[in-house]
Amino acid sequence: MTITKGCKQLVAEAEEVIRTYPIEEAVALAGSQDVVFVDIRDVRELEKTGKVAGAVHAPRGMLEFWFDPESPYYREIFGSEDKSYVLYCASGWRSALATKTLYEMGMSNVGHIGGGFTAWKEANGPLEEYKHKAAKAD
Repeated sequence: MTITKGCKQLVAEAEEVIRTYPIEEAVALAGSQDVVFVDIRDVRELEKTGKVAGAVHAPRGMLEFWFDPESPYYREIFGSEDKSYVLYCASGWRSALATKTLYEMGMSNVGHIGGGFTAWKEANGPLEEYKHKAAKAD
């Protein structure tokens, strides 16, 4: 098997077409009612490091399904055209690819944080502990 296009090239190509929020701009959006921060990291990362204050967790593997109103897994939090969705991961690679996927799905109100959660912490952006919601019993 020969890889003809590596992950670095995929990220670079994504960043050519998506919106990337510089960390200063992203932190300035904290607390805005018009912005939903979306943490796409694995739940173990959130448990270990916390998350952006007020961010919604949408694991990368479910993102397309949670954003698509035709999916049985659709989440209403992701259906507002009046809000901007700002994705992030640890360093900005996964979120760049995820943002490009949402662009390809037709979304224009989505971008990601350049440098990801690492840059957010370094910029002293507001954080909170991640509290996993237990599944509801029937």
